[in-house]
Amino acid sequence: MKVLVTGVTGYIGGRLVPRLLDAGHAVRVLVRDPGRLETRPWADRVEMVGGAVEDSDVVSEAVKGMDAAYYLVQAMCSGPDPSHPDRIAAERFSEAAVGIPQVICVSGLLPDPAGKVIPPHLWSQAEVGEILASRLPTTELRIGPLIGSGSAFFEMLQGITERPTVAFGPRWIRNHLQPIALRDLLAYLMAALGRDDALGVIELGSRPQSFRQMMRVYAHLRGIRRAVIPLPVSAPGLSAAWVGLVTPLPNCLCFRLVQGMGAPIKGQTKRSRQLFPEINPIPFREALE
Repeated sequence: MKVLVTGVTGYIGGRLVPRLLDAGHAVRVLVRDPGRLETRPWADRVEMVGGAVEDSDVVSEAVKGMDAAYYLVQAMCSGPDPSHPDRIAAERFSEAAVGIPQVICVSGLLPDPAGKVIPPHLWSQAEVGEILASRLPTTELRIGPLIGSGSAFFEMLQGITERPTVAFGPRWIRNHLQPIALRDLLAYLMAALGRDDALGVIELGSRPQSFRQMMRVYAHLRGIRRAVIPLPVSAPGLSAAWVGLVTPLPNCLCFRLVQGMGAPIKGQTKRSRQLFPEINPIPFREALE
């Protein structure tokens, strides 16, 4: 197939492109600064289009002749209102890409809205999916914490567990989350390609467990002893500052991650098992290993 990929300088997009190439697809990438891809080993195997997803003219040219497009653009550190730039980008892209047979995007699992405050960046991701689906045949893959080398969640888990001998965590470390291994997400992204119809929203993930349990698994695999003591406070701002001190992540990203764990988040994965029976998500421990 002829496939357009956006967000290739991001964590997911940069790892998806070589898989598409190895599977025999012709790949075109839309990137704001093509110079950032010069050191990628696959750079000479793709067609590059320079420009932003907010530029309708550029998008119109980029989607010409394409069988599908991956929309993997996300503004995680864009100021107090993360929905604003994401909304504009999605609206411009969806208007300019009308006629493309398939669009695949990735967003975050949402907590149960009953009595819960949905973090703004998660609402923003869901809104992007809605905007794309309003004009384009869209498959939206919703995921929880992404477990892979260099992923933001892994960096946070590593920093919090490795640094202090005794970890005092806010009460959100007891909340259950639904992690997914990077290799499983990439497998889903590949498997969704070429479907005849838009699949809509699909929730993905392995067995849910709390962040506290994840810390204990990490410590066990690393052979270190760590006491993990939850405190009866939430304090997302203070939590984010703490995460920023013990990890290399920027404070804005720390705040988004902490916000996303403020309530239990579990996906309904029955539909994903029905649609993709060939993919059996690996457990968190195996992904971590």
